[in-house]
Amino acid sequence: MSFDIALSGIQAINEQLETVSNNIANASTYGFKAGRANFSSVMAGTKANGVEIGSVTQNIGQNGSMTTTGRGLDAAIDGRGFFVSVNQQGTTQYSRVGIFSPDTKGFLVDSNGNRVQGYGPSKNGSLGVIGDVQIPTGQIPAVATTNIAYTGNLSADWTVPATTTFNATDSSSYNMVKQSLAFDSLGTQHTVSQYFVKTGTSAVDVYYGVDGNPPGATPDVQLTFDTNGQLTGTTSGTVGFTGTGATASSVKIDYTGTTYFAGETTTTTNRSDGYASGSFVGVEMAPDGSLVAKYSNDQSQVVGTVALATFANEGALSAVSQTSWVANASSGAALYGSPGVGLAGKLSTGTLEGSNVDVTSELVGLMTSQRNYQANSKVMTTENQMMQALMQALP
Repeated sequence: MSFDIALSGIQAINEQLETVSNNIANASTYGFKAGRANFSSVMAGTKANGVEIGSVTQNIGQNGSMTTTGRGLDAAIDGRGFFVSVNQQGTTQYSRVGIFSPDTKGFLVDSNGNRVQGYGPSKNGSLGVIGDVQIPTGQIPAVATTNIAYTGNLSADWTVPATTTFNATDSSSYNMVKQSLAFDSLGTQHTVSQYFVKTGTSAVDVYYGVDGNPPGATPDVQLTFDTNGQLTGTTSGTVGFTGTGATASSVKIDYTGTTYFAGETTTTTNRSDGYASGSFVGVEMAPDGSLVAKYSNDQSQVVGTVALATFANEGALSAVSQTSWVANASSGAALYGSPGVGLAGKLSTGTLEGSNVDVTSELVGLMTSQRNYQANSKVMTTENQMMQALMQALP
């Protein structure tokens, strides 16, 4: 009996060593959770009958350290939660490994090729139904300019130009010219020139020209200022143009906030909306889980949001790989949401979560297992010697 008990100890220790060696081997595996072999006594009725490994549990709740990668589609969860993916068999899996990339069809997939789950672009603040996240990788169309915002200080020290008849080719007939960019409906870029001409103590006429074409003979807008240098009356003008093959454009130029003080002439804002068409150049993830697609025209747009899952008892999840789990009755059903909402942690982008293996502790455990193995071996050796002595004592 003692021989069998010692043998069960050796077998259990071998299983424990498998767990320890697996932990050490995966110490550098992203998202790996250390396992622990749990010994359990074996009884034969009321008598002790050795030991066995009753279960192997993973320390899922303890996060690993963060490793900076700088990659836009790498993300680690700072807090609770799991990334959600669906494999080719339709099984929903949960993982802490945030290594993502778009596949050939634009679907966001994890490092195993499973489709990452999330939400489409938000509508009215609602996330909608969770599902595959597909990133549009084509061009975005051009958007025509409708507004130009110009803000600055028009110097009260300006003098009325000596040449009283405005002529865009004669710089002595105006005080300043500023250019702004505008796009037509096809995305063709145009240059809008604004010629500022002081006409009185607190009045400035503005003439508009497009792409080098001369302005008309009358001003497009007159800006007037009060005795405190603040804009009064009309605050905007309109310029129209038609690009080749494009729809006619009408652009409002807004001067709200422009002042009329003595001293230097300055420009604080010269900004237009609209843009040319752009090609997809990449996608990055934001800390709130938003997927931001970037385009060659310097535009960007949110094309989806990665979902996180939390569980009432995450420690009871069933492992399907070294770094992936599935839900079961003990873990409870997954609660889905966006990062940073409810129990789910925020994302740390450009980083990955390492394993939570404590190599030092594992090595100490390895030495303890070695001593236990030797002790059980000694029991078996002693039992064998006693049996041999008994056999020799028999006539």
